[in-house]
Parts: sequence; C-alpha cells; structure tokens
Amino acid sequence: MNQQIREAQYAVRGELAIRSEELKNVCPMTGVNLPFSRVVGCNIGNPQALDQKPITFFRQVASLVEYPELLKEENAEIVSRLYPSDAVARAKLLLKHVGSVGAYSHSQGIPHIRENVAKFISERDGYAADPSKIYLTQGASAGVQLTLEMIIEHNKVGIMIPIPQYPLYTATLAVLDANPVPYYLDESKGWGLTTKELQRSFDEAVQKGIETRALVIINPGNPTGQCLTEDNMREIIEFCRKNKVILLADEVYQTNIYRPKDRPFHSFKKVLKSMGSDYEGFELISYHSISKGMIGECGRRGGYFECEGLCDTVLEQIYKISSISLCPNVQGQIMVDLMVDPPKKGDPSYEQYKKEYDDIYSSLIKRAAILEETFNSLEGCTCNSADGAMYLFPQIRLPKKAIEAARAAGKEPDHFYCMAMLESTGVCMVAGSGFGQVEGTAHFRSTFLPQPELFADFCSGIKNFHADFMDRYRD
Repeated sequence: MNQQIREAQYAVRGELAIRSEELKNVCPMTGVNLPFSRVVGCNIGNPQALDQKPITFFRQVASLVEYPELLKEENAEIVSRLYPSDAVARAKLLLKHVGSVGAYSHSQGIPHIRENVAKFISERDGYAADPSKIYLTQGASAGVQLTLEMIIEHNKVGIMIPIPQYPLYTATLAVLDANPVPYYLDESKGWGLTTKELQRSFDEAVQKGIETRALVIINPGNPTGQCLTEDNMREIIEFCRKNKVILLADEVYQTNIYRPKDRPFHSFKKVLKSMGSDYEGFELISYHSISKGMIGECGRRGGYFECEGLCDTVLEQIYKISSISLCPNVQGQIMVDLMVDPPKKGDPSYEQYKKEYDDIYSSLIKRAAILEETFNSLEGCTCNSADGAMYLFPQIRLPKKAIEAARAAGKEPDHFYCMAMLESTGVCMVAGSGFGQVEGTAHFRSTFLPQPELFADFCSGIKNFHADFMDRYRD
C-alpha cells in the first residue's frame, strides 16, 4: 500500500480515541464494572456528541428540505402548527434553488448559497466578496486538503505550520509526501507569534533545500485558543509577501471569541484589504465551517473556502479538482446557508434562535474559565486562558518516575498520562505530543464541551485522578 498512508498520524482519532470507543462497550459487552459511568470524549471538538442541543431553526429547515412533501398545500395547516413561517419560507426558497437534496449540486457548491456566503463575508469585513471565488466543501478539512493538493507539486515542497498544530496538517502533508516547516508559538506569551520566529523557520527550511510555498495560520488557535491582534496579522501578511508564500487562514473558530473587547476576531481578508492597493494580487485562502461556533453540526460536513488573489488559471484547476468529487453533500451546503444567513430581528424564529445561540456562547465562556481554573489548580500544571476556539492546552510537569514508566511502556509521557486518565475517569483527552510541542515539555488538549450539568463532576474527577497519579509516581 501507499507508504505515505502508513506514515500519517492523526492524534485526535488515534490510540486514545480507539481505546475510549472500546471502553464504551466494555460494560454492555462483558458486564465488567468500570470506575466511571460514562466515557467523555474531550479529544475532539464535537459539541453534539457531548449533548449540545442543535439550533432549532436550523433543524426545522433541514427537516423540511429533506421531506418536501410537508410543504405541499394540503399539509400547510398541520405544518403551521409545528414550524414557524420563516422556517417554511426558507425551506421553500432553498428547494427552489437546490431541487432535491438527493441530487448532485454544482461542483463548486449551489450558486444561491455561494451568493449568501459572499454576502456574509462582505458584511463581516466591509469589503466585497465574489461568489465565483468561493468553494463549498465537505467541512473545512476537505477544503484544506484540496488546496494543499493544489500547492504541493513535489516532495521538496514545504508548508509552514504552527507548533502546536491541529494534526490535520501533519497528516495531510504526510499523505502528500510534503514537508512540514514548523514555527513555534510562545507559550510564555499566551501562545503568541512573532515574525522573527516565522523568518527563522522559513530560513532553516531554505537551508535544507525545502521550497516553502504556504503558511498555515489557525486563528483562533487550535489547540491553543489564542486570538491574533490586528497588528500581528499585518506583520504576518507582510512576511508572506516578502517571502512569496501563500497564506492559508484556518478561521473555523471565528465566532468562538471569549474576550471580544480585548481580543476580537479579525479575518485575514479584512486585514489584507485594509492594507491598500499595494497588496493587490496577494494570495490568500481562508476557511470556515459549520462544525464549530455555536452550531456544532460536525456530522453534516459543511464548510467553504474563499480564494483571494488567485489567477483565473489556478481557479479553473481548483474547479476541476472539485469536480472530480462531483459535489459537497447538499445537506452540509444547506447548513452553511443557515450559518451565514440566520434569522434576523423581527423574524418569527429570531428570539428563540438568539436565546439558543447566546445560551451556548455564555456557557462556553463559563466552562472555559472553570476548566482553566481546574487545570491551574493541579500540581505541576499551568494553563493559559482561551481567547477563543474550544480547547485548553495545559502544560504538565510529570514526576521522573512517571516519565520512566512511560518510556518503559513505549509511550510518550503525556500520552501515558492521558491513557491513565482515560482508564481511571473515562475522560478522553489528547496528548500534546500529537500536536507538536517544544522538546522536553508535556501537554494535553481538552475541549470544554461537556454540558454544564456534568461539569462539576467532570472537573472533580480530573482533580482526583491527577492527585492519585502524582502520588503514585512521586519521586
């Protein structure tokens, strides 16, 4: 088989996640009693798997387009008792442009939905967006993979990625036989980023004969939760222009912003356009998704990417490669439409939509703060705040005996710690070694997605496990 496939690793669905799935079946399959009642999957940003309720309006529209018989005139009276009028109107409008959700769509995505995405981007940034340069995708991940396939021409191509990084990038580069060019975020400065570090990384790659073609920025950060300042973003754009690299902006957490006054989200498109005509032709690809934010519709696999500064010849090739997969799934595209064009003030569904959205948002802020406090209370553990995203990435300083036990078991120390936590508490996190980290340090990533009614027990379970673990391996 393809040896590049064998080399690829994807930590968030790796050994820890596989073991957590096994543990879910232990009791019903074997009758064995475990020291916990539920496996809690904090290894991946999957809100509805941890009981986050879907947005009602979104599911109402999705159900109507899935079964358009409900929209026939003879069913209007019954449907009006179950669905608000704006959900019915939106479903009819979508079906007018979509046809059947069981049919292939335009390979680039349904034109009506791309027009709505362009409107959303224009209103967000204050600069026009072109629907012809927007591609709807099977989640943001598919967009990342497609654009990396376009950029990577041979096995000397390098892509700059943050360390720590989301393992999609290293896994995809491994499959494509390309070179990760790591640059390090500074944990001591809230996971900050300097162009000095970017230049160091770029220059070292040049010395190794690597042709660095693109820079990946994850903002807000995954797994680190930082949010870039506008000045920092300008410096990054200037770095890319100076070194002739494409900027790939992973912005899927753009609505997960927890300190909006101190660290608001700015899109790279907006910052780029604000820098004036000298930056015309600057190559930027930015990504967004329905899987994150307050929506959390991960399983529907919807997303998009927007191309800025790419020539028509390249866009034609992107369309061609998109056509090979025929089209992104249509229900995912519909959810993208709902994400970028939700109920407006005055609409029948607005008050319920706003309450559901705001309740999730405020709860995430509270849960992030509680979990940060929990991690910082643990012996040998320090944790930066999350400006955004869905994760915390604490550093843990393990006793020498624990490190020795991990090595004896053939595991990285942080992986050893996370596996022990899983077996003891049912909480599945991901070791920092799966994301990359400064050599000699150990981390783990956890979502703060468990629901509020579970959160006290969730945090106390972590505290009790950690105290026991440290006592067991104390030097």
